[in-house]
Formats: sequence, C-alpha cells, structure tokens
Amino acid sequence: MENGNSSGDTKSSPKPIRCKAAVSRKAGEPLVMEEIMVAPPQPCEVRIRIICTTLCYSDITFWKLQVPPACFPRILGHEAIGVVESVGENVTEVVEGDTVLPTFMSDCGDCVDCKSHKSNLCSKFPFKVSPWMPRYENSSRFTDLNGNTLFHFLNVSSFSEYTVLDVANVVKIDPSIPPSHACLFSCGVSTGVGAAWETAKVEKGSTVVIFGLGSIGLAVAEGARLCGASRIIGVDVNPSKFELGQKFGVTEFVNSKTCENKRVSEVINEMTSGGADYCFECVGSSSLVQEAYACCRQGWGKTITLGVDQPGSQICLDSFDVLHHGKILMGCLFGGLKAKTHIPLLLKRYLSNELELDKFVTHEMKFEEINNAFQLLLEGKCIRCVLWMG
Repeated sequence: MENGNSSGDTKSSPKPIRCKAAVSRKAGEPLVMEEIMVAPPQPCEVRIRIICTTLCYSDITFWKLQVPPACFPRILGHEAIGVVESVGENVTEVVEGDTVLPTFMSDCGDCVDCKSHKSNLCSKFPFKVSPWMPRYENSSRFTDLNGNTLFHFLNVSSFSEYTVLDVANVVKIDPSIPPSHACLFSCGVSTGVGAAWETAKVEKGSTVVIFGLGSIGLAVAEGARLCGASRIIGVDVNPSKFELGQKFGVTEFVNSKTCENKRVSEVINEMTSGGADYCFECVGSSSLVQEAYACCRQGWGKTITLGVDQPGSQICLDSFDVLHHGKILMGCLFGGLKAKTHIPLLLKRYLSNELELDKFVTHEMKFEEINNAFQLLLEGKCIRCVLWMG
C-alpha cells in the first residue's frame, strides 16, 4: 500500500493511494479482491482509512441488480467506520486523525431542509444511487491499475481500504467506542432505531408490528423497545426468527406462511382488536406495504416503509380506505435521522447501556473473506458481519 502524503507537506499535497478493494465487476458474481488507486480528496472532501465495514442487505440488492441504477464495475459498501487520512480544501469540521462514520445520507447543514427539524432529506445533495461524488457530477475517486474508472456507491464505497467522501457524509465520533459497534450506526442500527424513535415516534404502551425480522426489522424492534412499546409483533416466513427477535424485544410472532386462508393483515387485526398503532415494512415489498397499511389502526395508525423494493415497483391502495380511515403512510430513509445531530445522541444511549449492540454482531471476518460474508447474509445466517481491514 502506498502512502498518500508527500514527504514535504502532509497537509496540502496528498497523493494517490494504492490499496486493496473488493470490486463488484458483474451482477451477482463474487467480488474481486484487487489493488486500486484512490485519488486525493477534492475541495470539501475527505479521504478516510476504513477500520472495519459491515454488510447491509442493500449491498446485496445492488450487487444482484442488473438494471439501472445498477452499474459496474463498482465498489459497494456503505456501513463502516474509519479514520481521516487527508482532507481537501475548505474542510473545517474534521482533521487528519479524526475517527468518523460515513453515512449515505448527506447532511450539509446549509440547505433549508438540513436547517429544518422536519426533515433529514438534504436538498443540496438529494439522495440518489449515483456512481459519482455528490458534489462533482461525473467524477470518481477510484480507478483500477489500468486507469479505468470504478464507480462509487451510496456516497460511501466502504469495500476498500481507503475511500473518499464528501464532508456532508461524515460524522466525527468518539474514538474510544469499539469500532465493531460504532460502525453499525453508519446505516442499519440508525435506520431501524431511528424509524421507531424519530420517524414514527413510538409511544410508551403502544402496539408495534414489524414485517421482516432481518437486521433492519430487528433494529426497529430495538428502537420500539427503547420507546417503551408494550407489544412488538414480528412477522416473518422463518419461524426461527421469533427466538432471535425476542432478544430485541419482540413479544409475539406471526408466520405469514401459516395463516391458512387469512391475509396477514386480518390475523394482525384480530390479535390487536382493530389494528396496530405502528406498522413497519422492512423487507422491500410493495405487497407487504399494503398489508402493513391494512393492519394499522384507523384514526391514528402509522405505516412506515423502510425496505428497498425493485425499481419501478408500485403500491396500490384503495382510495376509499385512504379517505375514510385516517391512516398515515410514510417512507423513511436512514430512520428519518439527521446524521450529524442524531448519531451522537444514539451513541450516548449506547454508552449509557440503553441501546444494546452486542446482539447485532453475529460474525467477524477478515476483509479478504468478504465473499463468504455475502453468502452468510444471503442464507440468512447472520445479522451483521464485521469485516476487519488489515
């Protein structure tokens, strides 16, 4: 691996770095571990050395995807922790040596949306699955050793020993927090816990239904538990998920494959005497969004959708139901959290032992074993697998 700084002036003239990355070169095929070049950060960018990264199912989704916004070759990965190696011009909020979390959601702090408490959707750098840097369209910081462009992923691309991010996509954190736990706040834990805590604002004593007990659904359960929900009902096709879900606060379980001639929503409505206060769709299925909406309570029920569905998927709702039943349906990116405001708050709850993270990390491996980690996630055998660099 080549040093990225010149021997003369380490602050003003960072150089390209040669390092290892796991490159996705073709949809659904094993990632290729190869050496790449990572360019220096441009103004308002930072280059970080990844300490460890984890796998999120969104990585799997876009790894398998064969239609736009899929593009190859690409460096996937978006949940990680790292140390700032160098900064571009006009970067003041972090310096070399700071420990940071990369986040796919931008938080510029300047636009009307970032200044409002009502939204976490930055209008200066709106969320999109772009292959480029957010501030510099048609610009990548990655090339292979033949000089060919490698595409970015979700503003992060953490399946590389080094990566470059916009300063709007990094959050400085306390370096004493164990990296294997801190990195979870980069996406999964923040998304699930935030959906319950910030987006839905789950109330104490309420009833919550979670469709899909994967890592995001389990994080929603953890968030609902923190908020004091009295009933947390998990819905999944895998009965073993109930025992797992209980560790995260799930109190009841519905196997959607064994509902006989009833829809899942009918079973939930019977269990809850008219519907749940909050329903969360965590799979990425338009039909499940409809089921979740059908079993949230009339008058005040909220359905929150977190799952990533296929491009072009549509949700069909009965207009009579929408008009007459007073329910709320809303989407939720990154749990509705403003990264630079809310991640430090969640970290405090972790440090005070309110938020339990040990149970999320089921596997730890070397970065070079990333394809084995992909297989574990595909087979549903892990919640989060931490991949250590170096």
